[in-house]
Amino acid sequence: FQAEDGIRDRSPSRGLGDVYKRQLSMHYKKLEARFAKINDLNHALSMLSWDDAAVMPTGGGVARAEALATLNGLIHTELSAPEIPDLIDAAADEPLDAWQSANVLEMKRSCEDAMAVPADLVMAYSKATSLCEQRWRQLRASNDFKGILPLLGEVVNLTKRRAQCLSEAKGLGQYDALLDTFEPGLRQVDIDPLFSSLLDFLPACIDSILSQQEPAIPIEGPFAEDRQANLGRLMMAQLGFDFEHGRLDVSHHPFCGGVPDDTRITTRYNENNFLESLFGVLHETGHALYEQGLPASWRAQPVGGSGGMALHESQSLFMEMQVCRSPAFIAFAAPHIRNAFGGGNESAEWSADNLLRHVRKVGRGFIRVDADEATYPMHVILRYDLEKALVAGDLDPTEIPDAWDEKMRSYLGLGTVGNDADGCMQDVHWFSGTIGYFPTYTLGALAAAQLFKSAMQAIDDLPGLISRGEFEGLVGWLLQNVHSQGRMLATGPLIEKVTGESLSAEPFKAHLVARYLD
Repeated sequence: FQAEDGIRDRSPSRGLGDVYKRQLSMHYKKLEARFAKINDLNHALSMLSWDDAAVMPTGGGVARAEALATLNGLIHTELSAPEIPDLIDAAADEPLDAWQSANVLEMKRSCEDAMAVPADLVMAYSKATSLCEQRWRQLRASNDFKGILPLLGEVVNLTKRRAQCLSEAKGLGQYDALLDTFEPGLRQVDIDPLFSSLLDFLPACIDSILSQQEPAIPIEGPFAEDRQANLGRLMMAQLGFDFEHGRLDVSHHPFCGGVPDDTRITTRYNENNFLESLFGVLHETGHALYEQGLPASWRAQPVGGSGGMALHESQSLFMEMQVCRSPAFIAFAAPHIRNAFGGGNESAEWSADNLLRHVRKVGRGFIRVDADEATYPMHVILRYDLEKALVAGDLDPTEIPDAWDEKMRSYLGLGTVGNDADGCMQDVHWFSGTIGYFPTYTLGALAAAQLFKSAMQAIDDLPGLISRGEFEGLVGWLLQNVHSQGRMLATGPLIEKVTGESLSAEPFKAHLVARYLD
């Protein structure tokens, strides 16, 4: 898919230091100053949101929702100021370099999105999503969908109002208008053929894998949380995470947040299964490396931000699935895992071969974030189907549990009647208003397979480097080709530039066959 802002291939960054060697127009400088201020407000918003999810006491929830709504309102006011369109038009006519021109286009996109939605709706949406997410953290544990339903209903209604505003401004369907906020230029017409191809391929592929995979020797717990945390931090550091500019914490739902200079990732711990947390950490580290690798000279400006969420998810799944579930990575990690939990025990259950069987185990399960890479797209397509229906008004929030159960039985052969905690309540996204995001997970998986194929061709003896714990070359390749590009290119053109091919399901399907069936 292609963003519709005219951005294609551009020259490499020269950075702000070079930019200011010549006189810039007053219009562009005014825009830069305004967006630097907006960046500071977004920084504060990001940190308050992280604190809300990770450490805030439950009693602080209502006040925090008010504060977040106020911050979102301030950001909206800055973006929708009446003088901005004229400034953008004037700056676009001035002699700007490639990065500045791309920056103006990103400014324009942000402002047009803001101007499409009234301020009172922005603040109401912010407050409703904050309160709903906070309540979800409490009610998921008690499997209480009815308890969360009034708040979820309000979030869905406000999301539909927001989608209508964006739809009218962009000339798009309502769901496409929401997609565009997470992945500029992405449309259902781009997604549907890719997902159809996967639905044609995956059921038989999964059956074939299940029929021939070798059972793993059980590894008995419990696995102390502090040991899991220490192992996670060790792996993060080995991959290149900068702890002077980031940290690892605990939350109800793993995520990567913060800002490039202060990147926060979270996980959750299961003392009966250390692999859940470890691979959650590795996944979020992929996100974090992307954030920490964004072009430093442009971080206060829109063009210096991360690309669309499909590209962001490609970086997490590149690291988790392509790299860290490989035999080479497990060969490297096995001694560290044994030292963390097995006291250096070299018995069969702690062998690299057995650990590899565990991390590559394919099975139809309830939980998306714990799913293997073969069944994972089915979870995403399920959510894509349902959230499209929610936005279109074809599915009422009261009907979500039954619709979820029906889709889950169809796609994965599992029923969720009476088990909403492991069904429609398992993900934070809808409760936090993040509707239109889910497709980017599987688009990211497709992109990750395509990018890793190119990395294998570009880096000599990549498996050997990984097996020795030498990740500098691989992370450097990602830095050069993806991270440092900021928003200079939309996801589709960037993937095509790096790999020589447009985004496709074929490399992902070939990867599954090679890893599990050949």
